[in-house]
Amino acid sequence: MGRNLASVHWRAIVRADDGAATPRRKNDAVAANDDPLQRAPRARVTLLMLTALSTLAFMDRQILAVLLVPVKAEFGLTDLQAGLVTGLGFALTFGLIGVPLGRVADRHERRRLVAWCRGIGGALAALGAVAGSAWMLAFTRAGTAVSDAGGAPASMSMIADLYPPHERSRAMSLYTAGATLGSLLALLGGAWLAQRHGWRVTLATVGLVSMAAALALRFSVHEPLRGRFGSAAVPPPASTAAPGSSAVPRGAVGAVWADAVARWLIVAAAFALLAGYSFGVWNFAYLMRSHGLSSTGAGAVTGLSALGSLVGGIVAGTLTDRLVRRNPRWQMGVPIVGMGIALPAGLAYLALAPGTAAWAVLAVTVFSFFISFWVAPTYAALSLVVPAERRAVANAMVMIVGAVGGSGIGPVLTGALSDAFAGRVDGDPLRPALAIMLTLLLGAAAALALAMRAYAGRHAPVPPASRVLPA
Repeated sequence: MGRNLASVHWRAIVRADDGAATPRRKNDAVAANDDPLQRAPRARVTLLMLTALSTLAFMDRQILAVLLVPVKAEFGLTDLQAGLVTGLGFALTFGLIGVPLGRVADRHERRRLVAWCRGIGGALAALGAVAGSAWMLAFTRAGTAVSDAGGAPASMSMIADLYPPHERSRAMSLYTAGATLGSLLALLGGAWLAQRHGWRVTLATVGLVSMAAALALRFSVHEPLRGRFGSAAVPPPASTAAPGSSAVPRGAVGAVWADAVARWLIVAAAFALLAGYSFGVWNFAYLMRSHGLSSTGAGAVTGLSALGSLVGGIVAGTLTDRLVRRNPRWQMGVPIVGMGIALPAGLAYLALAPGTAAWAVLAVTVFSFFISFWVAPTYAALSLVVPAERRAVANAMVMIVGAVGGSGIGPVLTGALSDAFAGRVDGDPLRPALAIMLTLLLGAAAALALAMRAYAGRHAPVPPASRVLPA
């Protein structure tokens, strides 16, 4: 009886949302009443293309870290100048254009926006190969932010319209795995290519391949119908605002932030990204300084932990899709469990004495596996509570937190803490600095718990896949 009621309620939500969906252009959108068996191959192809573009974007984003030594030598850069070229310009550009491009994605065709942004990002990456000065290279690196700022939020908005809620976390986990895969390709493939052909050929290759993949996306996939599967969440209670006043803040950003679930999810992401980026940037140096590993050995451990993170993210997405059919609280419960295991594993890793490399490898791999548990379920949860016409802006808000706060502020703050501890603690001052940054995961878990409480009261039961019928 419960399942039948859930199924009826689910079908009503889908039909209601489809009726209000944005009109589609001929041959551009997926029909709302197509058979799920016919939809599945098309959705998989689109997801594969979007993931491939994300992988190439992250490979380009991380490639300069691999190429830093020859680039510094050719242009005579200091460490500070190298940092400005590799990171700050990208973060600032992303922060400036992320939300505006998210608004474009929420109002216009996302497929074209993804193709254009990924293509322009690839073109600027390739242009960096002919840079004659450090300033020219810095300009091209900052410009590549358009790829992620415009491509990623729109891609996740498309995925939300390709997969129903009971499959969405796993789909998001496959897409977000592209970031880890891209980092691995930069670490392995980028180093191999640079060693044989130089840094300029490496940049040109990544950029040209990205342009080709963007062109393939533009002409090989369809724009999915916006709001195809509606939302699994009941809208928030109506405001008791006085007559004539606006119940929802003006602007997409204000409207997203006014939603309690979305707000706490963004706060949780901020804490998690600060901790994760800080650890990721400094862990390579920590392995060499505290455990005496060579650069090759530290690279191998870093690659292994990245692989653990990739697998952990996919496991989390799959597990979430299974558990939310029993209780919707697991949409945030799975990330909370991941935080609860990752934090002690990370602190145990930092507590290991020098010379215990084998235990260190085990601990950091466990940490990396569970630290990624929050990513896909959080993006999927955002797609369930934010209306279809604001999903890209909501995703952009999370990604700006990552680009500006995580990769911009986090590593700098960690370095400042390490400098403050130097001479005041025994051993490597990076150890207490990283431990402090990891404790930010407690803030992430607390914010997720608050999001769970608000989410559980609004979420309709998710029926088994066999009960979900096409509208």
